[in-house]
Amino acid sequence: MKVTGFSFICNAVKNDYPIVEAITSVLPICDEFIVAVGDSEDETLSLIENINSPKIKIIHTVWDHSIREGGRTFAIETDKAYAAISKDTDWAIYIQGDECIHEKYLPVIQKAMEENLNIPQVEGLLLKYLHFYGSYDYTASSRRWYRNEIRVLKFSHGVQSYRDAQGFRKNGQKIKVKPIDAYVYHYGWVKPPAGLGNKVRNFNKFYHDESWIQERLPDTYEFDYGNADRLVKFTETHPQVMQKRIEAGNWQFSNDPTALKNKMTLRRRLLQKLEDLTGWRLGEYKNYKLL
Repeated sequence: MKVTGFSFICNAVKNDYPIVEAITSVLPICDEFIVAVGDSEDETLSLIENINSPKIKIIHTVWDHSIREGGRTFAIETDKAYAAISKDTDWAIYIQGDECIHEKYLPVIQKAMEENLNIPQVEGLLLKYLHFYGSYDYTASSRRWYRNEIRVLKFSHGVQSYRDAQGFRKNGQKIKVKPIDAYVYHYGWVKPPAGLGNKVRNFNKFYHDESWIQERLPDTYEFDYGNADRLVKFTETHPQVMQKRIEAGNWQFSNDPTALKNKMTLRRRLLQKLEDLTGWRLGEYKNYKLL
């Protein structure tokens, strides 16, 4: 069974993405790893080269910054990495530059790949998500945050990244997946206010034109941590590959989780209560077909 990891990245230093940690978190169960490195304005290429693993294959790409169709640039770059995967690959593991997988879940993923390798109807594996928010000590847990996504795929022709690279489709159809008990740790919202303000401004450049950015997100914009709805204290361990980054930069997060929860509308509070009691998320978007 051959397993290939793949990812894309650009300006990782400028935007403070833990891309090295992302790659190395899944590298132990990969036979090769494809990284599409965009034409960066910083030392992103050196970061990837300094991982110094014979498994890693770098492809150089040029981002089209004129595309602002719902973040489609991210899907295009994902597809470039996927297209470079060796054709004898059985499974492809996708990881984005602000995600990691805890080492305790690697055996779970590997076992699931082995068990489903020769089951044709299983086209992918569905992983759960923890969205860290504000600091490494809290996760955002509400209807605003997606709970699952495809991160492991049977490698085959016809697979393409969907919309802004959150998920995948095969020949335009939803991919049939088997849920597994493994989590992706999403660190994209772990930054101080100034850092998140910069992230939001840069991120929205792939969705909106410059006039929209200047009107709604001026240079003086500072993130206010208002979109979490509900925060949960994280009491477990982070992936080992994240430890140095956490020790170096885990600032004191001063926002009151109760105050954030109180910002929820009555409708969202009622729907959240329903989910908490039953596990059912009414109207949940699912870019996949569960088996």
